Amino acid sequence: MRKRPVFGLLTIAAVVLSLGFSPVWAKIKLEKKDDLPRYTYHIDVPASELLTNDTAAKKLAAEVRKDMESDLDKYEIDDATTLKEYYSVLGNISQLEGRYEDNLKYIGLIRELEDKEAVKLTSGLFSEAVAHGFMTGEKDIRPVIKKYYTERVNALPYDVVENNLKQSKAGAEIYSMNLILGLIQDKYQKILDEANGEMSKDIAMTMLGFANTARFYLPYKDILVEVLTPYLAAHETKKEDIWAAREVSLEGRTDGKPVTVCVWDSGIDTDVYKDIMWENTGEIPGNGKDDDNNGFVDDYYGIAYTLHSDKTPELLYPIGDVKDAPRLMQMMKGLSDLQANIESEEASALKKQLAQLKPEDAKPFIEGIAKYGSYAHGTHVAGIAMRTNPFAKLMAARLTFDYHIIPEVPTVEQARKDSVAQLEMIQYFRDNGARVVNMSWGGNYSSVEKALEANNAGGNPEERKALARQIFEIGKQSLLQGMKNAPEILFVTSAGNEDNDVEFDEVIPSSFELPNLMVVGAVDQAGDETSFTSFGKVDVYANGFEVESNVPGGQRLKMSGTSQASPNVVNLVAKMLALKPDMKPTQIRDLIIKGSDEQTAGERTFRLINPKRTMELLGAM
Repeated sequence: MRKRPVFGLLTIAAVVLSLGFSPVWAKIKLEKKDDLPRYTYHIDVPASELLTNDTAAKKLAAEVRKDMESDLDKYEIDDATTLKEYYSVLGNISQLEGRYEDNLKYIGLIRELEDKEAVKLTSGLFSEAVAHGFMTGEKDIRPVIKKYYTERVNALPYDVVENNLKQSKAGAEIYSMNLILGLIQDKYQKILDEANGEMSKDIAMTMLGFANTARFYLPYKDILVEVLTPYLAAHETKKEDIWAAREVSLEGRTDGKPVTVCVWDSGIDTDVYKDIMWENTGEIPGNGKDDDNNGFVDDYYGIAYTLHSDKTPELLYPIGDVKDAPRLMQMMKGLSDLQANIESEEASALKKQLAQLKPEDAKPFIEGIAKYGSYAHGTHVAGIAMRTNPFAKLMAARLTFDYHIIPEVPTVEQARKDSVAQLEMIQYFRDNGARVVNMSWGGNYSSVEKALEANNAGGNPEERKALARQIFEIGKQSLLQGMKNAPEILFVTSAGNEDNDVEFDEVIPSSFELPNLMVVGAVDQAGDETSFTSFGKVDVYANGFEVESNVPGGQRLKMSGTSQASPNVVNLVAKMLALKPDMKPTQIRDLIIKGSDEQTAGERTFRLINPKRTMELLGAM
């Protein structure tokens, strides 16, 4: 490679200096999160000691702070989520180092970046109260914390912050030292043992978060509950629910045509929806044969693949001991009720269980919730997509999620096998007339890299980065190509629940640019953005907060997430297709967006679906 002549740069510098200015070298503009440098850190003590050993925690904190401050000096970072992550970690480090005023500064910087009003008002509020307590130098800081937090909470507009404060209270009731210790012992210590004490920046940030929580949150979290309990009780009124007035039902109508709706998810309990299932009439169900010679055995209601992308006739996620499902469902309901500040039997039972939780119980507790979540997810999504549409026929398509806190090690071979399965599934949708496909799932490059590190695989950090990119691109390109090859199908996907920019973080499929794809974010019952919803390349927003639907067995449960918002859009699409079967995906997209309402969030605007108005526009065509 030819070298650039040195005199050009020196001449420019000399001219600038002669004019009396100091040269300011431009920062490197960060195009995607993956472009950030990798760092590794080493600790000589068990990870759990970071919770109590100030010397070890401060040593790691100083190393991480140096690198994060270097990144902020070197890179032009426009992504608000990445900046908030950096400021949050630097704020935690400030507290650990006793620089409480600096922590307040970082809390302020985070709020300045936040355009979700409820999050802006509540972000870091309790941490701020704790910092003020320590700054007084009082021997007993608890009264100071309570007074400060009470004053700030009582000044908040309840109609704006209701859901966020309920979730803050739930978090305080769930989070414990034993839960942290269990996570460290069963996940992070195993990673460190395999790597001889070395960890990535991501794990270091997590460890420092735990260290901060142990010192500045857990000892005072009872104050948070003590303040929020009467505040929430005094403002018992619920936010206005805008969705019932926007709902459109096709029940009782006779002018619709059948429309095949595919829910590509974790599987479906077909017994719950047996009267509305799509049927492959070329197949004889349950005989263990591929009657129509299409490569799938017993695909009467749809198709399924295992975790390793092997074909299976089982359309429902394999929970294992099905007898355990009711207990796990009660835990899930208790968690949902806690987040909604509902004092139910399930919520009380969960709080009691968490109060008695031992470190060794943390892993089965977390994995049990995750396993039931996957078991119930597809069935729950399907009920939302099919609601009040007698013309819709439900096609099942199961992929299988890993629920373990340490996932299986990603490999190139498995990525290639997964990519083949993706293409086969999309071709199946095409061959069998699916018109709209719901995809309430996604992944990103970062998750692959983290899974490699969790298994001490992939070599050094740069080698791991390259391998993760190779694995990620195999899946990304096959999924993208498969969707491109099905222009007659409208794919609808959830944006994600990470409160991040899906393009900057390379989330797939929500970062794809395709004319036959709609990306959906989540709002609450009043149409306000949820604190968790991702953003960026998001077409429309729909209700994703405490949405009620079926779970396996037919029981009803409320769940929140962009996973619930996406099928609300699918529900509208299926009703449009039932009445106008000849519509193309681009026409459907345009009509949904045209019928939506524009909302604002800081400097951003977003569009909120309005099914009633869209159907009125459809009727006028």
